Amino acid sequence: MTNLPLHIVHTEASTGWGGQEIRILSEATGLRDRGHYVQLLCPGDAPIFEAARDMGLTATALDIGKKRIPGLLAMRNWLKNHPTVDILNTHSSTDSWLSAVACKTLSRPPIIVRTRHISTPISHDFSTRWLYTKASRHIVTTGEKLRRTLIEENRFPDEKITSVPTGVDPQIYRPGDKAAARKMLNLPVDTRIIGIVATLRGWKGHQYLLDAVKELNRPDILLLIVGDGPQGSNIELAVENLGITHQVRLVGNQKEVTPWLQTMDLLALPSWANEGVPQSILQAMMCALPVISTPVGSIEEAVINGETGIIIPKKDADALAAAIADLLDHPEHARALGEAGVKRAHELFSRKNMLDHMEEIFSALAMG
Repeated sequence: MTNLPLHIVHTEASTGWGGQEIRILSEATGLRDRGHYVQLLCPGDAPIFEAARDMGLTATALDIGKKRIPGLLAMRNWLKNHPTVDILNTHSSTDSWLSAVACKTLSRPPIIVRTRHISTPISHDFSTRWLYTKASRHIVTTGEKLRRTLIEENRFPDEKITSVPTGVDPQIYRPGDKAAARKMLNLPVDTRIIGIVATLRGWKGHQYLLDAVKELNRPDILLLIVGDGPQGSNIELAVENLGITHQVRLVGNQKEVTPWLQTMDLLALPSWANEGVPQSILQAMMCALPVISTPVGSIEEAVINGETGIIIPKKDADALAAAIADLLDHPEHARALGEAGVKRAHELFSRKNMLDHMEEIFSALAMG
């Protein structure tokens, strides 16, 4: 297919920061670099706003953080004043609703593509069905399991839904010298480091990971928590109450995650809800780390139990502790899982694959 330059606009109502926002920016900059004109509409106080501008993207601050009349009018006026938009790619519930209603009032609206990033159940009411099957021309999910859920549980037409897994750049996320990375980041060289890279939200499962470290009671373990978020103070309190302060380091958000991944012996992400295929799992796999996670969302499309990592039941600190001990006590097995993970990540979850598929979807829709 010959791809003519498209005018693509992403919308994001969320004022948080995590894998969803990272994917939007990765996709936007990637398609921009392929010659398309890509813009972002989001609240001015959202972290993605400044991050987009830092990356050279055209980002416009609109009051679309809530489902309110001012946000609807702001969206409508912006779209009316920019009639050349080919694709309007929405990402969260609020901006999807504002975009859909605004486009309904325009004589020549852009094509709406709704991307579903997480596994949160979707309502079966009439208005939600209209949003997904009428207002949106196409739905993209970040995993095949999410796609099957929309088809089988919500009864959305399968021909309107495509799974496009998030992709990460193997030039950025790659194996490295563990000892050198630890020295650079002032981490102990002779300790076994368990890592988690995630926004500090309840459903990411940090509490179960803390409980597992407490249960293991191994002095050779250090838990490295990379990320920030609304549960930060609660996690700090839990660390103190469990008496494992000396075994846990919270290092906050890191602009460059790769060096931190390169310090780890394994990555654990015991999420219990709201996942697609998490960015941190794919990043860890690219860095040849074995991964421990749960059967939530589309995680099992990346983490194949016994091949690229270990899948445990959600909300099960005992199973998590056992899986950690197994990998730490059997380094050859852990190494084999990591090597298989690199191969799977390169084959299925590269940034190029993601960009190729999204570009194909957008171009096909624009061509009619």
